[in-house]
Amino acid sequence: MKSKFKIKDSRTFTQKVQDFGKSMLFWRGRKKGMIGTRNIEWNDIREIFFPRNENEKYLYLGNFYVSQYNQKGEESIYYEPIMSLVRAMDKEAKPKWCPRWFLRFLEVFGNDKSIVRVRNRKLHNLHCKITQGIRFIDWKTKWEWYDLRISIYASKELNDMADQIEKDFYYRGKEEDMKKYPELFV
Repeated sequence: MKSKFKIKDSRTFTQKVQDFGKSMLFWRGRKKGMIGTRNIEWNDIREIFFPRNENEKYLYLGNFYVSQYNQKGEESIYYEPIMSLVRAMDKEAKPKWCPRWFLRFLEVFGNDKSIVRVRNRKLHNLHCKITQGIRFIDWKTKWEWYDLRISIYASKELNDMADQIEKDFYYRGKEEDMKKYPELFV
């Protein structure tokens, strides 16, 4: 039986592909009130399946970008302590049966690569359930280079480890400054 509603699509193949890509709702960000979600790009998909470095490998724990080298090309003093904490968090957060790419997928499509926004509530809840809510919130230096502050959601042992890293940095840095500038600490 022939249809009397014959539809002829006169668009080119590239136009059809572009239109299909734009129509996929979970790729495009949405804005609701003051909070909006970000657009998912091809680079996000690459990070999920083919991470280039440790920052991308442990992306599912939160945004903790730390570079191995500083602007001068010297090795960063923050890299090893932060990454040792992240590796310990990974050991506790990632179950043996769950691959990291799936956790990164949940981070991108559920949490929108953010500690604030939620793109998909069900995926976000699944991510929290699998990782037991363990997240790396932020790290920064406050007043001096050695005044390191680390914020995480984790077990008491991991929080104690973060506190120890902070104290270590502070006492070593203060000692170095006292040796360099003894007149300031009189």
